Amino acid sequence: MSTTANAVKPEKTFFGQPRQLTTIFGVEMWERFSFYGMQGILLLYMFYPIAKGGLGIDVKVATGIVGAYGGGVYLATILGAWLADRLFGSERVLFYAAVMVMFGHVALAVLPAYVGLTVGLILIAIGAGGVKANATSIVGQLYAPGDVRRDAGFSLYYLGINLGAFIGPLATGFLQTTYGFHWGFGLAAVGMAAGLIQYSIGRRKLPPQTRVVPNPLPSNKKWLVWALGAAGLALVVLLVLSGVITSGNLATVIIIVTAAAAIAYFVVILGSKLITPIERNRVLAFIPLFIACAAFWSLYQQQFTVVTVFANDQLNLNIFGWDMPVSWVQSINPVFILALSGAFAALWTKWGTKQPSTPVKMGLGTIVMGIAFLLFITVYNAAPHTAPLLALVAILFVFTIAELLISPVSLSVSTKLAPTVFRTQMVALLFLSKALGTAMSGQLAGLYDEKHPEMNFDYFAYSGLAAIGLGIVLLLIRKWVLKLMEGVR
Repeated sequence: MSTTANAVKPEKTFFGQPRQLTTIFGVEMWERFSFYGMQGILLLYMFYPIAKGGLGIDVKVATGIVGAYGGGVYLATILGAWLADRLFGSERVLFYAAVMVMFGHVALAVLPAYVGLTVGLILIAIGAGGVKANATSIVGQLYAPGDVRRDAGFSLYYLGINLGAFIGPLATGFLQTTYGFHWGFGLAAVGMAAGLIQYSIGRRKLPPQTRVVPNPLPSNKKWLVWALGAAGLALVVLLVLSGVITSGNLATVIIIVTAAAAIAYFVVILGSKLITPIERNRVLAFIPLFIACAAFWSLYQQQFTVVTVFANDQLNLNIFGWDMPVSWVQSINPVFILALSGAFAALWTKWGTKQPSTPVKMGLGTIVMGIAFLLFITVYNAAPHTAPLLALVAILFVFTIAELLISPVSLSVSTKLAPTVFRTQMVALLFLSKALGTAMSGQLAGLYDEKHPEMNFDYFAYSGLAAIGLGIVLLLIRKWVLKLMEGVR
């Protein structure tokens, strides 16, 4: 009888993972519903003529803005991570950042033209940055060091992301084509509100460490932070008003700022006296992984620039007499993620310690992404509205294989290599690679000639070959990287 009284209750799990994963799974799913639902129609909203409900912005300027906005989202993870590590803790920052995202979508839905675009994108970029960095950090905190379930758990978390990413463009695209762009933006706001309600119910059950501030900022330095923040905001406003920062060069500005921020972050972390020699080596190991991630995202994120323009201009979207909304193309990749992420998670779990190391996975992922761009050569010069939809589906399938080899794996390794006092900020450093790559995707999209598709052979060929070359380099230096990772795989 005493044995029964003292028996340990079995841990409640979510597909073999910690039960609290459902809370983060849910809020990130709804946040991605709103984020990708909005982004699926954002570029179209900018370059469609006013007669079709758009703003009539030049395509090259519009793709640059989308790239800069996307880069700004991931650049904002630095702010979200810093607020978590120094002032409020991950859990609180995640909640209030999600509130900001919701109001950003409301602004796009109800404020007119350029006012709504500017206010909405700024709020969403800052809020989404806070959500991304802290949601990932919280998932990492659900696992003990050495828990072999970690990579599988991140793959399930990634499934939640892509469930939202799949449904979002379908729903907003339907409303956009039926009722107009602002209805689509409004639905994105409703989706984020649903995520906030779900998160509010489950947030109290998250581990206590998610509310801990790992490296609290001394009280006597808080005024300096607010002063620097105000000065930085004033500087940005001045540069915009003086014409130094324009919609045309915004992507370039984000690239420069992001690259400088990444270098500064590596210098600060590596130079900190609060990290151990082993932690320092692990941060060094993260540098080539960071570069591979940036290259990957510079191609992958062109789904929202070049691929959208290609789908609008050259893809045959007529299915048995019905014209599919252009934005629905953005749901193709999430379908494959939903179908394959569970298989990848099961594969990593089955292989356990025998699974390929992180540098090998990411090297292969970069190569596969390059191959995907080479496949565009088969359809790059199709006549208007004649390129087969199945060809793009096949290309985006290859996108997905590359994504599953890099994105959830890099999320996982960023938490494994993170020094204790830079736990959330290390995740933010990973997102800087995505910020850099996303901004570069907008810049590269300016080289794509939408008016003369037959001129784009070099664009796809050189982009693909560059990614393949970088992936091969990462495979060649994998043993050196693993040595620096000090036992982490």
